[in-house]
Amino acid sequence: MLHKNNHTNIQDNLSQVKSLLARHQLLETLVQKQNRVELQKVMDQLDPGPIARILEELSTEERQIVWQLVSDTKKEEILLETEDSVRVELLFEVTPQIQSTKIRVFDLFEGRLRQIPIETREDLAQARPIWVDLVNPEDEQLVWASEIFGVELPDPRELTDLEASARFYVEDNGEVHLHSDFLLDRGDESRNVMVAFILNGGTLFSIRNGELPVFRLQRLRARAQSGYVSEAKDVLLDLYAADVEYSANALEDVYSELEAVGKQVYGTDMTDEESAKILASIAEEEDLNGRIRRNVRDTRRALSFLMRSKFLTETQHEDVREILRDIESLDGHTAFLFNKINFLMDAVVGFVNINQNKVIKQLTIISIIFMPLNFLAGVGGMSEYSMMTQGIPWPVSYSIFTLGMVLVGWITFVCLRFFGNRNVKRGTASHR
Repeated sequence: MLHKNNHTNIQDNLSQVKSLLARHQLLETLVQKQNRVELQKVMDQLDPGPIARILEELSTEERQIVWQLVSDTKKEEILLETEDSVRVELLFEVTPQIQSTKIRVFDLFEGRLRQIPIETREDLAQARPIWVDLVNPEDEQLVWASEIFGVELPDPRELTDLEASARFYVEDNGEVHLHSDFLLDRGDESRNVMVAFILNGGTLFSIRNGELPVFRLQRLRARAQSGYVSEAKDVLLDLYAADVEYSANALEDVYSELEAVGKQVYGTDMTDEESAKILASIAEEEDLNGRIRRNVRDTRRALSFLMRSKFLTETQHEDVREILRDIESLDGHTAFLFNKINFLMDAVVGFVNINQNKVIKQLTIISIIFMPLNFLAGVGGMSEYSMMTQGIPWPVSYSIFTLGMVLVGWITFVCLRFFGNRNVKRGTASHR
């Protein structure tokens, strides 16, 4: 009864939200602002659970409008409640084209991360940030940041896979450089994105050529929770922790996909076309599992480097050890998934071999049946046969000969089936 009432309340709230959205989209600017305020009040009154259900029911465009009106303090709980596809859509930000969002600058305000709007070089020069996040920035913006903060920033278009020894190092002036892989897993693509980090004094610089859900999740948490971060190194460690958490969620998706594939493999006989589709699905999950394994191993190397550098506090050391323990648990999961993937691939290949063996068996039976018939046909075509049936009209003699061939073929087929069934029964008895 309680579940039914909750469902009814969610439907009522959903109807109210959609009504306000319709008015928001159709009316003039002044009325839109009024409806936006009303919609904001509705969102403030609802708990994270009902908001998550409402977001799942809305279209993509409506979902983005409502999401912008949700309080930052509720966003993390809402993300935990929503379905995976909706969560990825809410976390993923298409790289904006306006200048101020290609370079994001954050400082601490009342214990929370606060974004400073940056439109000009003067805005950046006046900022005192703990985190400067550059997403596929323009050359001019890289020059701004380099000159103002006195740090040499790499071009994100030139970030490539480097040797492990070249990924993590400390400059003579104390700058800490790290190049790490971060996982991007969406429905249409799965890849590792290289991110360059530079710790210069009390500021963290992050440079990459694409938006990542991990960074958006980190910003939401740091803006919603007071005291979540207190300095640049906290931001860096939390980004690595969020990446491990994101990898764990991706592993859960791999488990779900392989479970669905396993039901197909074990359920019924498969045709060659079905086997090909299943092998393609398994190959995709194997690729994703490999990317996750590579991602967490790279994160482990980065964290180990930070611990060896001896500039983390004792609390930060404990945070790193906690993240490393999470990575250890993920290693076991990825190893198990590799074994499961290999088993499923072997099972599918086994079905393909069984189908091929069935075809070969059928061809073998046909060839055995026609072997004596070919011999008889050869005899029937000899001149000696005509001499033997000289006193019999040829239609009669050849009709009798044809019936004899059919009889021989039928007897051969019956014998093959008899001995085949007998071997099957012996094999079953031996297994028992």
